[in-house]
Amino acid sequence: MLSLKKLSFISFVLFVTAGVTALQAQIPGSEAAGRWDITIATASGEQPAWLEIETSGVSALVGRYVGPSGSARPISQITYSGDEETYEFSIPPQWSKGADLHVEFTLEGEQLKGRTTGSGGNTLEWTGVRAPALEGEEEPEWGEPVPLLDKELSKWMIPENSQFEMENGVMVNQKSGGNLITKDAFDDFKLHVEFRYPEGSNSGIYLRGRYEVQIIDSYGMEPDSHLLGGIYGFIDPSVNAAKEAGEWQSYDITLTGRMVTVELNGREVICDRPIPGITGGALDSREGTPGPLMIQGDHGPVEFRNITITPAVD
Repeated sequence: MLSLKKLSFISFVLFVTAGVTALQAQIPGSEAAGRWDITIATASGEQPAWLEIETSGVSALVGRYVGPSGSARPISQITYSGDEETYEFSIPPQWSKGADLHVEFTLEGEQLKGRTTGSGGNTLEWTGVRAPALEGEEEPEWGEPVPLLDKELSKWMIPENSQFEMENGVMVNQKSGGNLITKDAFDDFKLHVEFRYPEGSNSGIYLRGRYEVQIIDSYGMEPDSHLLGGIYGFIDPSVNAAKEAGEWQSYDITLTGRMVTVELNGREVICDRPIPGITGGALDSREGTPGPLMIQGDHGPVEFRNITITPAVD
C-alpha cells in the first residue's frame, strides 16, 4: 500500500504534467504538432520527405526534417503567423553548398500544404499527411524463409545503370551504379543478410524501401546512426559490432510496424526501437503501405552472399 507521502507526490507530478500539457496545447500553431509524410512535386516526378513538429516548453515549436536525400536535420525554431495561419522555418544545407533551405506551409484540415525553396532558388510545392502509428504485432506468425539471390537475380528489378552481377554465387557491385529493388513488397518481416565491403566503401539496405540500415566501413569508430548498425540519421547502435573491411559480416533485422531490432555480427545493437520516419533516399513516403527491399548501389563496391527474407503471415 502506498504511503500518504507517496500518494501526494504522485498527485503533484500528475497535476504539474497536466498543467504543462495544457500550456503546450495553447502554443500558437501547436495543432500541427506530430509527424508528417510529405510528397514533393517535381518536374521529374514525386519525391518523398518527412517532417516532425514538436512543442518546446510553453512557447515554441521545433522539429526535424528529412529531405529526399541526406539524414534527419534539427529545426531550431518553427515560426507561426496567426494572422496568415502559416508556418515557416529555415535549415542550413547538409551535403551541398549554397543558401539555406526555406520551408513554408499551412495546415488545411488533416493535410499540410507548402513549398520549399532550395539553395538554387527553385521552389517546389508539396503536401503532407499525418504519419501512421504503424503498431505491429508483438508476436507475429512467421512464414517460410525466401532466398532473394539466384544467378539471374530474378527477384529484383535491375536498372540500366546497375553494376550488380552474380559471380560464383555472390552478388557483387564493383562500382557505383544503380540501386536494386525487389519485385515484391513486404509488410512485417525478418531479414538475414551476409555482406562485405572494401576499405572506405558505403552501401545500405532500405526496409520497405523507406528506412535505411546503414552499411559502411566503420571498424573501431564510436557508435553512430550514420555508421554500420544504425538506422540512418535516427537510431544509434548501442555498440559498434563492425568487423574490419574485407571480412564477411551479417545483419539479422526484424521489422514489425515501425519497431525494429537489429543484430550485427550476432550482437544485438538495436532492441525494439521505433523508427520515427523515412530516411533520406527513400523510394516514397507512403509509410502505411508495404514496400520492397532496396539495396543501395550508387555509393561504392559491396558484396552479398546471402539475402533471405521471412515475411509475417497475414
